[in-house]
Amino acid sequence: MATVGVIGAGVMGKDVAITCAANGYDVILTDHDPDVLAAAPRDARGLVRKFRMMSPTAGSWKADEVLGRIRFTADLGDLAEADWIVENIVEDLAAKERLYLRLREVCGEDVKIAANTSCISITKLAARTARPADVVGIHFMNPVPLLECAEVVRGFHTSDDTIKRAEEFVGSLGKRSIVVNDMPGFVSNRLSHLFMNEAAFLVHDGVAEPEQVDAIFKLGYGHRMGPLETADLIGLDTVVNSLNVLYEEYQDSKFRCCPTLKKMVAAGLLGRKSGQGFYTYAQH
Repeated sequence: MATVGVIGAGVMGKDVAITCAANGYDVILTDHDPDVLAAAPRDARGLVRKFRMMSPTAGSWKADEVLGRIRFTADLGDLAEADWIVENIVEDLAAKERLYLRLREVCGEDVKIAANTSCISITKLAARTARPADVVGIHFMNPVPLLECAEVVRGFHTSDDTIKRAEEFVGSLGKRSIVVNDMPGFVSNRLSHLFMNEAAFLVHDGVAEPEQVDAIFKLGYGHRMGPLETADLIGLDTVVNSLNVLYEEYQDSKFRCCPTLKKMVAAGLLGRKSGQGFYTYAQH
């Protein structure tokens, strides 16, 4: 496996791309948005520098070497060269289904497809491909270079060989695989989105300010980040989309999205990527 195709040059896509490149893979990073794609090389260089300061593992990364292994392209057809494809596009089932139908025309016979989705069923996505046995969920945790595990999700048709190769791929990135079965949200996001949504409700109801909610999680529970800091990091639009998926799939009111979250997204307050969410961030 020499080449990894990464679809989507947003927060997760860039993290996945530089992690793969830093671990020796050639990477093809693609996005349909020309502005996002144009900014991706500069953003990726800045991320390499940031992670070098934050992690001993990334301390030896050299930006020129990492960037030298990444090819930026708008042409999805270039992914025909890939041995693995990691999909990171918007958390929207219709958009993902269109993409997976297109991948039928693009992918070689031996390629494995990893859906780095937050909540959408791997089985549903695999059904849109020619070879559903070759589709697996690999849910990388954010930020990808700093966290040591990835949730590997077995869809209904995912083969044992695909699971084995997914574990090997994740291991080659210096991470541990935790294999779980396919249900929307899997383990991590069924839990984390309840935390984030309820934390937003605490602010919405005037119980506490964001700083207070997050401080209780960090100081009281020992979490490295509070739920609202985490929501800002992920992107509030992604959090809202994921909650909508969970609500639709389970028809359970516990996943009803907090009105304050929806209002913030409507106002363009998306978290770190927009410069303003529950907290304010410097824009470079």
